[in-house]
Amino acid sequence: MENNNIALPSSTSWVLFVKITFVVALLAMGAFVFFLEGSLLTKGYLALNSLFLVSSTIMLSKTLRDEYEAERLLNKINEAKTNKILKEYGA
Repeated sequence: MENNNIALPSSTSWVLFVKITFVVALLAMGAFVFFLEGSLLTKGYLALNSLFLVSSTIMLSKTLRDEYEAERLLNKINEAKTNKILKEYGA
């Protein structure tokens, strides 16, 4: 019994949509900070925190994806070992 779970890549339109929404969100936050009425210190604080939020979100999504892929690899290895043992003992 062979399990062919092949993860299909995202469609081109989905990747384009994700990139566009990311850029729009960054531009909207940048425009908000730029046009905000307040001191330069307040604007700088918001701008730096926005960049920190974006970078931490990217790191979190990458880390979660890496953990998921590592778990899938371990499951495939364990399944291969189990199948080998079953074949050896004729079960």
